[in-house]
Amino acid sequence: MEIQYYGANCVRISNKKASVIIDDNLEGLGLKSVTKEGDIALRTFGTFKDNKNVKIVIDSPGEFEVSNISVKGIAARSHMDEDKLKSAVIYKLTISDIRVVIAGHIFADLSDEQLEALGTVDILIVPIGNAGYTLDSVGASKVIRKIEPKMVIPTHYADSEINYEVFQQSLDEAMKELPFEKKEAVPKLKLKESDLPEITELVILERV
Repeated sequence: MEIQYYGANCVRISNKKASVIIDDNLEGLGLKSVTKEGDIALRTFGTFKDNKNVKIVIDSPGEFEVSNISVKGIAARSHMDEDKLKSAVIYKLTISDIRVVIAGHIFADLSDEQLEALGTVDILIVPIGNAGYTLDSVGASKVIRKIEPKMVIPTHYADSEINYEVFQQSLDEAMKELPFEKKEAVPKLKLKESDLPEITELVILERV
């Protein structure tokens, strides 16, 4: 299984049989779309321009099975929702026997019901940019402690080539509050189930 990061909240998770693209709203941020024909497209929030050539678009809670990939969508309060609203979706993918959760722009306080639905998590992909739009590093740390993944991949932080709607804090600034030491970024994460660590590790991905 491989994970690549394209900026903002956009990542690709793939194996030899299928490819999942998450939150490809890059065209609205000054970058090019990276969605490919045959992709499984997931959206944790809002609506994006449709790509007619994707295999399926999933943008709501529910359970799905596509190309031997299990997808579970869990309704969640977005970071900008009023109390009791749930306009965001947390996704849990099971791909190549690895369980990956994409948090998206959620409110940090996850309920026991949501945590039970998520179950065991190997990799957590979580935004850290702050500015009232998404989780900051404190909120992300809270989510990490609740979910207890084996690996954490931060997303949606400041990037000089991305035209965010609101200011986002830098990775260096976020690292002051995250419970990890900063590591050198890698081009992609490529691993199998046996490679997963015993103690939670931080993985920083270079933007493709």
